Amino acid sequence: MTIENLALRTQCANAIRALAMDAVQAANSGHPGMPMGMADIAEALWRHRLRHDPADPRWMNRDRFVVSNGHGSMLLYALLHLSGYALPIDELRRFRQLHSRTPGHPEVGVTPGVETTTGPLGQGISNAVGMALAEKLLAEEFNRPGHEVIDHRTYVFLGDGCLMEGISHEACSLAGTWRLNKLVAFYDDNGISIDGEVGGWFSDDTPGRFEAYGWTVLRNVDGHDAVALDAAIERALAADRPVLVCCKTRIGQGSPNRAGTAKAHGEALGDAEIALTREALGWSAAPFEVPPAIAQAWSAREKGAALHQAWQERFAAYAHEHPVLARELLRRHRTDAPLTAQVEAALASAASGAEQRKASVATRKASQQVLDEVGPAMPELIGGSADLTGSNLTDWKGHRALKGTGTGNHVHYGVREFGMAAIMNGLALHGGFRPFGGTFLTFSDYARNGVRMSALMKLPVIYVFTHDSIGLGEDGPTHQPVEHASSLRLIPGVDVWRPADATETAVAWRQALRRMDGPSCLLLTRQALPHAGEGSERIESIARGAYVLRRPEAECVALLASGSEVGVALAAAALLAEEGIEARVVSVPCMDVFERQDAAWRHAVIPRHLPRVAVEAGSTGLWWKFVGEYGDVVGLDRFGESAPAGELFKLFGLTAEVVAERARRLLANAALANVALANVALANVALANVKEAA
Repeated sequence: MTIENLALRTQCANAIRALAMDAVQAANSGHPGMPMGMADIAEALWRHRLRHDPADPRWMNRDRFVVSNGHGSMLLYALLHLSGYALPIDELRRFRQLHSRTPGHPEVGVTPGVETTTGPLGQGISNAVGMALAEKLLAEEFNRPGHEVIDHRTYVFLGDGCLMEGISHEACSLAGTWRLNKLVAFYDDNGISIDGEVGGWFSDDTPGRFEAYGWTVLRNVDGHDAVALDAAIERALAADRPVLVCCKTRIGQGSPNRAGTAKAHGEALGDAEIALTREALGWSAAPFEVPPAIAQAWSAREKGAALHQAWQERFAAYAHEHPVLARELLRRHRTDAPLTAQVEAALASAASGAEQRKASVATRKASQQVLDEVGPAMPELIGGSADLTGSNLTDWKGHRALKGTGTGNHVHYGVREFGMAAIMNGLALHGGFRPFGGTFLTFSDYARNGVRMSALMKLPVIYVFTHDSIGLGEDGPTHQPVEHASSLRLIPGVDVWRPADATETAVAWRQALRRMDGPSCLLLTRQALPHAGEGSERIESIARGAYVLRRPEAECVALLASGSEVGVALAAAALLAEEGIEARVVSVPCMDVFERQDAAWRHAVIPRHLPRVAVEAGSTGLWWKFVGEYGDVVGLDRFGESAPAGELFKLFGLTAEVVAERARRLLANAALANVALANVALANVALANVKEAA
């Protein structure tokens, strides 16, 4: 490398540093240290190795780039702007401002070229594991001799914070086991976090840890030496397993007084320090200005267009020889593709079959019966479980288990709920797959921030959470979910389905698979549930989130329930009917979907004029909005006990007898209230008469 080229590369890296300083200073908010510290690594990767097309950020065979340490978002925004993406300099000036395309942390769908939303540390590297897994599986499925149309890499920047988070252990362990050799991670080893030098709380042997995972580790790479970085990247690209490049860097590199300190992490440098830094870097351009020669050196539009065109020519040759495969690959990468006719037919068969059989079955088993029909018809479906396949029943007839370095469509994630969630997000972000994964509902707590990120990114990931209540029995309160259904329902954008029988389960799967703008959770029972309704016409009503199961002519009270408690509500209605009290029964498999229905449907299903009692084996809080101030909720606002399920339902009053009694009491109170109102009305009439006479 000539001295002139080395000087140019240094100034190209300094362009990132300058833009990061300027944007954080303008916003008076942000993290300049990481972009300044990783600028040289970014220059070595983006200008010389990354295969991408700024004119088409969604090109199927582009390399993926993830900033897992997402607080350093200005590094990514600078790279996107400099490379030629549709991110003009004015957007960098508006860093962290309302409705800008440069939010505080990278957000997929907001900024062109951003592959995933990062910020919660550790999840970006875990998303990247999912992306690399998707590339491996698609290449195995679609590539043919002489036609490698799926052939790209996934690159990640990450820091100490990502490695301290336990999720990085979960996902990176799997990446080594799966031998994802097209995954390359650059570790920003600067020894600094928000609280200062990390030695007092992070003394891990990180290289040894990753070697134990089965990664190739490149130790002690000078993160500010272009020659050393080039050599490291060459070695990384030749590896036969995932690679961790351990880059020794200085946070805030270039700043005379802030470099290497915690103050460079999350504070604007200030005008005086920025002036000193510009002088130290030899950067004389005005704020938010990039000299033409540097801008030209950074532009990737011409190179990207050539790479993309060459791939399109390869794909055309592939499509000529393998037209069926080519059409299928394109279909699977469409984000707006509806379910195929074959999948819709399988889902219809599953729902109608369940309605005809009227079997008493656990909804986890009913879910597997749906998968038995849908799995063979849906090649993009990729399932899995966090070491509970035999309990979650997430496998299906004809599935292929993915274990070790092999390939398949059912992933054994091991006991890694959070890692599973983030990897599924990566699979969905990459494209080509519809992921779902299972664990016990109580362990959704471990996965919850991954579920939240699914919702924030509007990813159509499906979570199968089984053993959904005290109905799991003897395992006791550690495994019996109480607050979990409500907790998931509180996440914006998540559809939480708690089906009452096999038919509702089939419809829940149908709606979850049809949904493309967010995640769905299926809460399923361990215990068998009776068939709840009659007639195939209820299938479309189920899809609206809540519907009437029992509607007598002389109804005077409404009983609302979800899941296993729908049977309790129906039994309570039968008890009340013996006394001449007619009760409407409403099944509410999905509050979220029901609340999106028009007012006419909502009021027709849950009439305001009827006193209402809700019953669910879980937290009662969210049900009050459906029963109203004068309604009642039978639920569980405490932890469970270890005992057979039947005994527990009796212990906690989740029985037909208790629900019927609460309905009687509600009606009695309503009658007393009506008498009181009538007396008040009579008194008002009498008072008016007295006043008139006077």
